[in-house]
Amino acid sequence: MSLSKMDWVTSLKEYNVKKGKKKSESEVRSEEMETFTKLYTELKGPSKQQDKSYSVIPRFYYKLPSEDEVLLQKLREESRAVFLQRRSRELLDNDELQNLWFLLDKHHTPPMVGEDQMINYEDFLKVATEAGPKCKPFFTATVFAKLLQTDPYGRISIMQFFNYVMRKVWLHQTRIGLSLYDVAGQGYLKESDLENYILELIPTLPQLDGLEKSFYSFYVCTAVRKFFFFLDPMRTGKIRIQDILACSFLDDLLELRDEDLPKDAQESNWFSAPSALRVYGQYLNLDKDHNGMLSKQELARFGTGTLTNVFLDRVFQECLTYDGEMDYKTYLDFVLAMENRREPQALQYFFRLLDVQGRSYLNVFALNYFFRAIQEQMRQHGQEPISFADVKDEIFDMVKPADPLKITLQDLINSNHGETVVSILIDLNGFWTYENREVLMAENNATNQAEGSQQDQDM
Repeated sequence: MSLSKMDWVTSLKEYNVKKGKKKSESEVRSEEMETFTKLYTELKGPSKQQDKSYSVIPRFYYKLPSEDEVLLQKLREESRAVFLQRRSRELLDNDELQNLWFLLDKHHTPPMVGEDQMINYEDFLKVATEAGPKCKPFFTATVFAKLLQTDPYGRISIMQFFNYVMRKVWLHQTRIGLSLYDVAGQGYLKESDLENYILELIPTLPQLDGLEKSFYSFYVCTAVRKFFFFLDPMRTGKIRIQDILACSFLDDLLELRDEDLPKDAQESNWFSAPSALRVYGQYLNLDKDHNGMLSKQELARFGTGTLTNVFLDRVFQECLTYDGEMDYKTYLDFVLAMENRREPQALQYFFRLLDVQGRSYLNVFALNYFFRAIQEQMRQHGQEPISFADVKDEIFDMVKPADPLKITLQDLINSNHGETVVSILIDLNGFWTYENREVLMAENNATNQAEGSQQDQDM
């Protein structure tokens, strides 16, 4: 018998001897606790007292108070309000901006470039010393270098610098204004938060003075949907305040403060009263049974009335409906997608509908599935259907996908032909426009030449 085997036998005998002895309940519990403590300590690792880094690393996570903790919630709201008020007081007011313009005008560096006054870095620093502490963040070498262009004397335009300051102040003011509606205080606005912001903004926009108060809720819904359609394509139900400030939508909305805004600018602005009334009027005209919702048959009359039944079926399968009918909010998403087919967010909307197999790509089957409906519409109008094989080849040639047999959403976006592909597959009028593009282009050129010659004669 080997030594290891003898040791094993000895250990077994000792275990049996110990097992034979009866232990009290307290001794058993004591041993269990000792064993548990030993294992827990080994698994937990070094204690906070042993690890010096715990005293150096600052706390970076603070748990939000729950709904039951009313006092903590009120304290948090009050502290945020105080913080935002302090930040607001740090911004330049109108008098301080006027004083800044006066100082820039006083210290400008000749000669002028046309009617534009210029300033060099030395005079720039002189203005900084006189402008006060609130202006200090704007008078840095970095800002000066950003605005420096091709001036032979190394100067920047006073007007460009002042516009830069104005824009910065406006951005900070707007951010603070939006943050007041950020209930969670996490830098996001939920749909209800943005609705409250726009509703309270309406009285400050002269271009919306003519709206009846009964239409306010529909106007707010129309305005909010554009923000969420483009800034929340993944449908998370919230958008970052930073994204709102970075896009141009808020500029378009606040453009309505201009009492003399031209009519063409109003018509092209989604947030204007004429635009909102147009969209809502179209919705009411489609709603033939006046139940406040749209059925598939009613939506089929949208635009030129040439959308295919297969595409409309997919809209009602994939989009939010109530008892098979579409409400105004879902209709707004549909309109935004149809009117902005070039944009990635609209292509994402359509791609979800076209991806009938749910494979995250379009193959020959998916293209044929939708184009057969176009062929059927052509037969109904007495036209000879176009061969699918030819259309399929043209689509793949336009998109040039990374995989020659699959078209992904990114392929559509990268190709810059996503709008054309979508129109070919869902709308007979869109397909007809694509097929006759050369004839239409020649007609447009002829019209433009005729108008140009007429203008020359008038001159």
